Amino acid sequence: MLDQKVWIVIPAYNEEKNISGVLSQLKEITPNIVVVDDCSTDNTAEIVKGLNVKLLKHFINRGQGAALQTGTEFALNQGAEIIVHFDGDGQMQVKDIAQIIAPIIAGQADIVFGSRSLDKKSQTPWSKKYFIHYPAIIFNWLFTGIRLTDAHCGFRAVSKNAAEKITINQDGMAHATEILEQVRLNNLKYQEIPVEILYHNYGQRFGSGLRIIRDLLFSKIIGK
Repeated sequence: MLDQKVWIVIPAYNEEKNISGVLSQLKEITPNIVVVDDCSTDNTAEIVKGLNVKLLKHFINRGQGAALQTGTEFALNQGAEIIVHFDGDGQMQVKDIAQIIAPIIAGQADIVFGSRSLDKKSQTPWSKKYFIHYPAIIFNWLFTGIRLTDAHCGFRAVSKNAAEKITINQDGMAHATEILEQVRLNNLKYQEIPVEILYHNYGQRFGSGLRIIRDLLFSKIIGK
């Protein structure tokens, strides 16, 4: 079991096929789970209601970044010392949570990023790896000054100190790069840990990356 000060935050949008299995596995290691339903149009919220975990709902579809901010604020208000961002699609592995929070527990990091590139367990489609991930890694480096081995994995652990300093303003997928920028601005200690991602579907495509760049550049222009 995880320490009672660890909370799991799950943003969910139309995950009725996967959310039950994900929550069943997570409940074996902690009761501290909050799902943020981002105005799903399927039965995601109804399924979560029956599984005895915390459920928050957005009444308009805002995006993953907004759902993570909502869930993180809730976890902090519950007294969380460590917050884990975890997806509801069944691709992230519960077994990796212990190792991704370990550097924070040891006082070695304020935030820990899961990486699909530090080992070969994640069978990332080659086109996604070379035409989406690698360009995103370079863009993140140029945009934030932080160069990681992976980009936009979404599996991360955040200390209370880091969660209180980081505010996610990017409602959509650009939040991952925004978090990196705030890590640099707040001089937070960070590490990467290898994690296994099992691909059931392709996920974000090249067009999604272009929208992320658009959102980040627009935020720079308006100074948000």
